[in-house]
Amino acid sequence: MGEAVQRRFTVLTAVVAALGMTATLSGCGGDSGTGDVTLKLVAADYGNSAANSSEKYWSGVAAGFEKEHPGIKIDVSVYSWKDVDRKVAEMVKAGKAPDIAQIGAYADYAKDGKLYSADQMLSIRTQANFLPTLTDAGKVDGTLYGLPFVASTRLLFYNEKLFGQAGLDAPETWDDIQKDATALKAKGVEYPFALPLGQEESQAETLMWLLSNSGGYVDDVGLYDIDSAQNIATFSWLRDNLVGKGLTGPVEPGKLDRAKAFEAFTNGDVGMLNGHPTLMEEAEAKGVKVGMVPLPGAEGPTKGSMGVADWMMGFKQNGNRKAIGDFFDYAYSDENVLAFADEYDLLPVTGSASAEMETDSKHAKLREFLAALPNSQLPPFGKTSWATVSEAIKTNIGDAVAPGGSPERVLGSIAAEATKAEGAE
Repeated sequence: MGEAVQRRFTVLTAVVAALGMTATLSGCGGDSGTGDVTLKLVAADYGNSAANSSEKYWSGVAAGFEKEHPGIKIDVSVYSWKDVDRKVAEMVKAGKAPDIAQIGAYADYAKDGKLYSADQMLSIRTQANFLPTLTDAGKVDGTLYGLPFVASTRLLFYNEKLFGQAGLDAPETWDDIQKDATALKAKGVEYPFALPLGQEESQAETLMWLLSNSGGYVDDVGLYDIDSAQNIATFSWLRDNLVGKGLTGPVEPGKLDRAKAFEAFTNGDVGMLNGHPTLMEEAEAKGVKVGMVPLPGAEGPTKGSMGVADWMMGFKQNGNRKAIGDFFDYAYSDENVLAFADEYDLLPVTGSASAEMETDSKHAKLREFLAALPNSQLPPFGKTSWATVSEAIKTNIGDAVAPGGSPERVLGSIAAEATKAEGAE
């Protein structure tokens, strides 16, 4: 993967340089220039304490940018993930939109005409360097508005100590998961397979399982396909073969939030679950040796992982297009992209930074996640209906695997809500 990314980036850079096209597209136009401008930046906090707050990162980036761009100041505000999307929505509604936001969703603002498109802000070099999988997810009606900021993929994690004690090999199929979980339960493991389908993040857990049976939220042309036969079969299998056989632990999946499942894993009480890089680091810091494999599927390992991305965007309201573009070009340097990824054990969103991470031995543990990114599938972030649909999934999906639950009914209800929300776009 890394060689292909690096080769693509190298060739692209050479072509751009040869054509003399590295000047920013944002340099033309009639809006304000870059003198005596203060850009308001609102960002999410990825840290869990004052010591690793994202405010430290953004303050450093702002200071470096201001040094190189006299006359432009960056006013940084960082909020928790619980608050940041709401804060930005309130600012926009009050007519006081930030110039730059780093948050979880962009589509509503793009549809409302409030955002600059990427080619209105960024240099060609910066645009060309984003990983295509991520830019595809950042588009509305074929135009890139959501700039990928940081990414992650998912793998199946297993506790190597518990597996060794039970004499088990890493699972490759759903049948393997059931057999391994049965053996772990017999050994007294509290959560043989932790299945967090509570409200915290179950739209992601759901997508991982759908992909493992060649399903998903949308079909090949981007239309919602939530209650497909494949998706119903997936949740029927979970209900009958994991939950129904008592293999998912003492908390029913619909009431198990991801944070609680992850905490149980780091405490050594979980045999298997779907995890991300940050969990890997947290578990190993507590002495849990983590095995990782691609998500097992109905017939074999899943070919594509679930990907996740968060977004940057530039708001039009204050007319600071040129200054915003200059800041983005600075913020997306390899140095800055890798510094953030390093701090939070996440994946870079650019080809050049990905290639550098892959060849650096200190990132060896992230290589499996990095390798999964180009073929990953992301939720349909470009749909303004996605926020409504995501909430419907989080609220209801646990019922699909409950004793006596009906995956057909639950997925059908969510699909109906998706159709209604899609029609309102």
